Order: sequence, then C-alpha cells, then structure tokens
Amino acid sequence: MYTTFIYDVDGTLIDTEKAVLGSLQKMLKVDYDRVVELRDLLFVLGIPGSVSLPQLGMDDINRANARWNYFMKDFYHSIEVFNGITDLLDTLKRRHVIQGIVTSKTNQELNEDFVPFGLMSYLTHIVCADDTEKHKPNPEPLLRFLQISGAEPSSSIYIGDTIYDYQCAKAANIDFALALWGCKEHEHIPAKYKFEKPQDLIKLLED
Repeated sequence: MYTTFIYDVDGTLIDTEKAVLGSLQKMLKVDYDRVVELRDLLFVLGIPGSVSLPQLGMDDINRANARWNYFMKDFYHSIEVFNGITDLLDTLKRRHVIQGIVTSKTNQELNEDFVPFGLMSYLTHIVCADDTEKHKPNPEPLLRFLQISGAEPSSSIYIGDTIYDYQCAKAANIDFALALWGCKEHEHIPAKYKFEKPQDLIKLLED
C-alpha cells in the first residue's frame, strides 16, 4: 500500500494550461514580435522555464522567465483547482497519508500561482525547480523529496500529467499514476495507473 502521495502541480492539482500558454504567447508577441500558435507551445508544459525557453531561442533566460511570470498575472483568472482535488487531499490527510509536491515551478511561482488556493496545509513536503540542480525528467527532484521526507520509494507514488513526470518517476524507481484530467496524449505515456478523476486515487489505498 502507498503511504506517500507526491503530486505534480500544473495539470495535476490546478489547471494552469490556459495561463501558462497564454502568458508565454503574449510575452513572445509583446517582447519579441513573434506570433506563435498555442499548439506549438504545448511542449513547455511540465518543465521549468529554464529548460523550455532556450528551446524557443531565448538568450537572456532570466529576463524572459521574469517577463513570462509578469504576463501570467493577466491570466490568473483562468487558473482553477481541478474538481475533486480538495476532497482527495482532505480524505488522504484524514487517513494519515503523507502528501507533498514535486513541481517544475520555482518557489516564487508556487507562491504566486498555487498558494492562494489554500491547499498548502495538506502538503508536508515541497520540492520546487530551484531546490535542485537538475529537473524533470531527471529523477533528482523526486530523489530530493524522498530525502527530505524520509519516504521509501516502494511505498510512494508520483501523480502527474506529462511524459516528463513519468520519466522522472521511472528513473527514481517510484510508481507513477497519470492524471488523465489534465493530461495530453495519454496513449504515449505508459503509466502504471491511469485515473479519470482525482477521487479514483483513493483506490490506491486498497491495493
């Protein structure tokens, strides 16, 4: 049975796709006069800006990332907690399951985009992009989580929505559950579990 549930944030706990892609699209247009279709920016979902921005030809990554975060504020209204997430976190807390997050967001981004939704009280351990040198799909973020939490890989599961999440979990020798409610192209991600809605994760306590 799993005693530690580790979550990705974007696309797993909160729906930020419109905000992430819309703000990036706006930044590229305003700052670089580049018109890029949203579908051509999907690859940025699930990895830090420090990894995705160079793939867009950005040179000053820190400035570009700061501007991207600046434009995110214009899209905050589109961010919302996925249906069922709060109930899931509450149920698992009452069953004394350890819960935490491993995210590609920086600590600042987490504070701005996620903390306002009031879910932090359910999460006892946090690993952000600036807490490790390497990032998903490298296993270092999940290994860091295991280190600070004292959790065992065999009794832990990582829940995410991208191929990067799956690859990170596999490399860390942790089972992976795919959040279909936030996932794109799930048929290309060979997860151990695939769940339609957050409440389905409670089934893992019965294994």
